[in-house]
Amino acid sequence: MIKLRILLSLLFLVIGLSTSSLQAQSKKKHTPSLLPEQIERLKAAEDTLAMIAFLVVNDSIESERFGACRQLITRLVQALKTPNSFQYPFDRLKSISILAPPDSSFRIFTWQLYVNDSTYRYYGAIQRNSQDLQLFPLIDRSDSLDYKPLRETLTPDRWYGALYYTIRQFDTKQGRKYLLIGYDAFEFFEKRKLIDVLYFDEKGQPKFGAPVFQKEKTPRGGTEYRQIYQYAAESSVRCNWDELYQMVLVDHLIPIPSPYGRGFMGVPDGSYEGFKLEKGQWKFIEKVFNDFQKEPPSVERTVEKDKDIFGKTKKKKQ
Repeated sequence: MIKLRILLSLLFLVIGLSTSSLQAQSKKKHTPSLLPEQIERLKAAEDTLAMIAFLVVNDSIESERFGACRQLITRLVQALKTPNSFQYPFDRLKSISILAPPDSSFRIFTWQLYVNDSTYRYYGAIQRNSQDLQLFPLIDRSDSLDYKPLRETLTPDRWYGALYYTIRQFDTKQGRKYLLIGYDAFEFFEKRKLIDVLYFDEKGQPKFGAPVFQKEKTPRGGTEYRQIYQYAAESSVRCNWDELYQMVLVDHLIPIPSPYGRGFMGVPDGSYEGFKLEKGQWKFIEKVFNDFQKEPPSVERTVEKDKDIFGKTKKKKQ
């Protein structure tokens, strides 16, 4: 299994590095239109990629899933070598997360490979917005990192793998950074959700993790580089950006004895904590909601006169 993982990692790295301009970073924002023949080529590639991506997730045989993952890496890189491929959305790749920030400076691909009940691997790549391919393969090394690497900067070849589902750009004194929120299936009994930070250094190389999470009341105190929440697999845990409150909202977890004899595991207690952006730092809010009502709500005050208690429009009497 380890040899196979190393082979996959090397395959992705070699293919990605074969692009002539991987290390060169364009300072000009490049947003050309795709030519008709380029669109047709990418559509054909997308058809094949969609089928292979389906097998990565759904094939019942482990070796076939690994084989499909290997093919997915190869064919995705080949497709991205098409000039101006950054402009093609790959909307039909439903099992691959493709996120881009508002500034359109890059996009990030991530996907999950189910190995067995207790092992999941993550794969991905960062594509810069340029005419020629600038691609950074992401190699999941989460099994060799600290249990929870909360104070460490990571590189693409030493990535804490996750399936990202939210991206937010924000500016700091050190330059622009990007908040990434993702899911890590972790193991059979417990799952994880992750809040990480991506930025590009002075050489244009991507880095993960930055000292932007202010958590004075944590056991060790001070600033953390990322947040990792581990919880019981049966629990539903919210961890996402909330547009209404303009902050990241997270279910507050409390430890309970594991019914499987595994010590303690986290479950939500019904309250929320969060992170709010202030001057380039994400300030921890221990308890988000402190509001309460002096009087219980009544139907007359909470439901519009022309709607029933379920919010549906009442039928007019004939």
